[in-house]
Amino acid sequence: MIKNILKGVVIGIANIIPGVSGGTMMVSMGIYDKLIHCVTHLFKEFKKSVLFLLPIVLGMGIALIGGSFGVEYLFEHFPVQTTLLFIGLIIGGLPAIWKNVKGHQIKPGHIVAGILFFALVLGLALLGDAEGNAAVLSFSVGNVVKLFVVGVIAAATMVIPGVSGSMVLLLLGYYNSIIAAINDFIAALVHLDMDGIWKGCGILIPFGIGVVVGIFAIAKLVEIIFEKFPLYAYWAIIGLIVASPFAIVAMGTFPALTVVNVLTGVVALVVGFIVAMKLGE
Repeated sequence: MIKNILKGVVIGIANIIPGVSGGTMMVSMGIYDKLIHCVTHLFKEFKKSVLFLLPIVLGMGIALIGGSFGVEYLFEHFPVQTTLLFIGLIIGGLPAIWKNVKGHQIKPGHIVAGILFFALVLGLALLGDAEGNAAVLSFSVGNVVKLFVVGVIAAATMVIPGVSGSMVLLLLGYYNSIIAAINDFIAALVHLDMDGIWKGCGILIPFGIGVVVGIFAIAKLVEIIFEKFPLYAYWAIIGLIVASPFAIVAMGTFPALTVVNVLTGVVALVVGFIVAMKLGE
């Protein structure tokens, strides 16, 4: 229970950070296949699925509330260490993925799948600076529809390993607006500001509904791919994971390196790697 909550926290924080893939973290934590199965079989295996998903969703909720405030602080004050920590968390999942392809004949198609998805992640990262003006969010019929569609797109990309849902939100111009809406909603709850609460609900509920729809839609597609083309899927994920550290670095801004930054960054990298391996066991 506690272990799955911690996994959910790591996945949730990853989904907040542009360039970091929540789907990749699911793979690194060793729960991707099971999570997809539980989502697509939620009603057929309701009790079993809920018992597995609930602590993960709880952890992601905790990360969403705390992370929207804390992650910005960490990247602002400790960019090198925070970046290397997440790189460690990502590459720590490689040994578990490699077990799925080890011993199988490597076909040209497997290599092509890995290279294509490596290029996809890196390409999205290099486009990451192209964010337009942040969308102005308010409660209206037009914005409700837009937020629902954006939620579907964001959720679909959050579930796919190697693709950063928050980075896609950034490219669409909704990332800063959604994060601000979450922070304002939490502040309104703390101060019992009913006007702020209703305003937040008008923005976050249609977005949240879109997220749920997107997760269910993409999860079924992912399950079919893993059933019919498992080795191609795993090689694609390997390409995604290998590309993710480059994507994170490409999306980040860093100060001049110092000996302290490098040493503490290496420690953070090792800690992240070990944590990912332990949580993935």
